[in-house]
Amino acid sequence: MQNAGDMLTPDNLRLLQAIATHGSFAAAARALALVPSALTYRVRQIEQQLDVLLFDRSRRQAVATEAGRELLAEGERLLAEMDAVAQRVQRVATGWEPRFTLSVDGVVARTTMLELIEAFYAIGCPTRLRWREGTLTGTLEQLTRGQADLAIGVAVEAPPLANLRTAPLGDLRFVFAVAPHHPLATADEPIADAELMRHRMVAVADSALGHGVTLGLLPGQEVLTVQSLATKLRAQLRGLGAGYLPQPMAQPYIDAGQLVVREVSRVARTTRLSYAWCDFGKRSRGRALQWWLDHLHSPITRRALLQGHHLA
Repeated sequence: MQNAGDMLTPDNLRLLQAIATHGSFAAAARALALVPSALTYRVRQIEQQLDVLLFDRSRRQAVATEAGRELLAEGERLLAEMDAVAQRVQRVATGWEPRFTLSVDGVVARTTMLELIEAFYAIGCPTRLRWREGTLTGTLEQLTRGQADLAIGVAVEAPPLANLRTAPLGDLRFVFAVAPHHPLATADEPIADAELMRHRMVAVADSALGHGVTLGLLPGQEVLTVQSLATKLRAQLRGLGAGYLPQPMAQPYIDAGQLVVREVSRVARTTRLSYAWCDFGKRSRGRALQWWLDHLHSPITRRALLQGHHLA
């Protein structure tokens, strides 16, 4: 007799995740190159074996039920664990991770990261790299959820998790900047909170899946929320709002007269950044992780990661 757990194969878990990601059975079938009727049949088999309804079919979109959401969450964790086991086995055989994922915060200089990646490829190792964008707590979350092997530019305190290691990347100064035609460009300094409240701020959304953090905003203040620091910079250059920017990223535009730094009554922002990884001991550490840790140990590399925006 088939056990209910026998239906929770990696293929079936990925199938359920595809439905949740794409929002419908038809879209998931297209993404998986399946006939829609075949996908629907497999989902019904899983539901019958588990004796639960996983998706609410009364709407146009496939919405996971409470039981479905629980299975999707646990399925994601199980798939990540199985992938991690496979990678560890391959690493034991060759010493190199088959894949290595970097979670990189938007404050990190892209040009320097690309130079490091170029140097990594130059050694001719078999590891495939993946670069995931992160913001605020989301940068570290990708590491702790098993979606990344190394997080660079972590701006939040790491949770006390076993095997989680951190090292300082450096301090990054932020400046309050606006376009020359923005009303705050000519306001009396230091600009008080009451005056800031009258103007729209530009903020980057935290990429964390749960409740993220927001920095530099006043309660109730109008805000334009964007998905990346690069977009925030462009929005402020157009005068769509004001806000804090990393000084190295903003400096070329300040020098060119496209941004104006303004003194505000709030405390000046300097953020201490770090990089983080999961470590199970040097004997089990992959050679790709070791390569990146060796390069991040260099003060010159760390400084370039925070100060090298002008080279882009």
